[in-house]
Amino acid sequence: MTGTALLTGCTSGDGDAVSVTKARQASAAERTRARAARDSAALGARYDEVIAAHPSLAQRLGPLRAEVASHAMAFGSGGPGSPSPSSSLASSGSPSPSGAGAPSGAASPVPVPAAPKDALASLAARERELADTRTVQSVDVPGELARLLASVAASGAAHAYLLTEGGK
Repeated sequence: MTGTALLTGCTSGDGDAVSVTKARQASAAERTRARAARDSAALGARYDEVIAAHPSLAQRLGPLRAEVASHAMAFGSGGPGSPSPSSSLASSGSPSPSGAGAPSGAASPVPVPAAPKDALASLAARERELADTRTVQSVDVPGELARLLASVAASGAAHAYLLTEGGK
């Protein structure tokens, strides 16, 4: 009888440990999703800033910016408790006031370069940086989120190419 009680206790404890591990993984995945949504929203706001500073680039940047907005929506639509993307992506008008265009947690926004070519290069650099970050993050999260991160990373890499090489 004592042996049964010990086995039951051990099994219950292992189950609790598994539950805690799964809860931590889910929490980490949600943090990754939330960060990805914020990063996409900030990138969309940066596109807005570049378009506002260089209206001649609006036609070229419009489709890329629309894809970035859809990425933010995809990361923000993960179910209950998921973050919603910045309202700045809902309209192509005003950028986010929270340091848009800068990496997560940055204190101040980076000014848009005066030359259109330099502005495109800065967008391409941000797209590449996010693509690299998302590729790394995709290794540590569960299936569906990993696939989404990888897909958006590939899209970001394509955007970087189009922003630099695509106009040549």
